[in-house]
Amino acid sequence: QVQLAESGGGLVQAGGSLRLSCVASERTFSNYVMNWFRQAPGKEREFVSTISRKGNFISYSASVKDRFAISRDNAENTVHLQMNGLKPEDTAVYYCAASRVYSDVPKGGGMDYWGRGTLVTVSS
Repeated sequence: QVQLAESGGGLVQAGGSLRLSCVASERTFSNYVMNWFRQAPGKEREFVSTISRKGNFISYSASVKDRFAISRDNAENTVHLQMNGLKPEDTAVYYCAASRVYSDVPKGGGMDYWGRGTLVTVSS
């Protein structure tokens, strides 16, 4: 069982930046594709970004591409999401998720493990 714990959320003004982190309990962290999803109030959970096991394949949703950057440190069992140029529409609970299969546009149903989420609020 892989446990995932997100951190780094908070309140930020539009145009600001935040860096989310997700730490995994599992020593075999490098065996998993890592993903970020988000769920805004009243909306369905949506894909944000994904990174392959070695970090050589990365994908972003169109809404965050060129503003967000995903990275991972397998030695530290950690995946990060650097979020720049934040907009009010980025307000959501951000979830870290682990999967065994890479996809450029992963579906939530394909995730094997989920974190509890961290809230990001962007004020206008």
